[in-house]
Amino acid sequence: MLTVLVDTNVMMVALSPKSNLHWIFQSFINGEFILVVSNEILLEYEEQIRFRYDENVANEFILILNEALNVIHKEPHYKWNLISADKDDNKFVDVYISSAADYIVTHDKHFEILKSLEFRVVNIINAFELEKILNEMGSD
Repeated sequence: MLTVLVDTNVMMVALSPKSNLHWIFQSFINGEFILVVSNEILLEYEEQIRFRYDENVANEFILILNEALNVIHKEPHYKWNLISADKDDNKFVDVYISSAADYIVTHDKHFEILKSLEFRVVNIINAFELEKILNEMGSD
């Protein structure tokens, strides 16, 4: 099954039922992909959900992630520091590398630097590319 990390900027938009990206959250709930997280990523999700929505939504979301069978918790042992423009984004890269995930889903331009790495390919895609991949997998 496809394993992905979903950057906070995408996840926050995907939570809203009114969003054109809400299908990402629904696809996750339906078990169409495996979401990879770390404690640091969970804390960022929770913080941003509390700020953008409210405490109840944050608590419910974290509960879902803690109980879902299609979530992998991975704590990286190394800090690669591959993104210098926004060092906070490195948590996703570190977990991606340590988990051997398939993709990082983001709309954050800071991740573009990863496309030029020579030592290891970091597969960065946006939400619409994820949708295409999931649709192709569903038609197999």
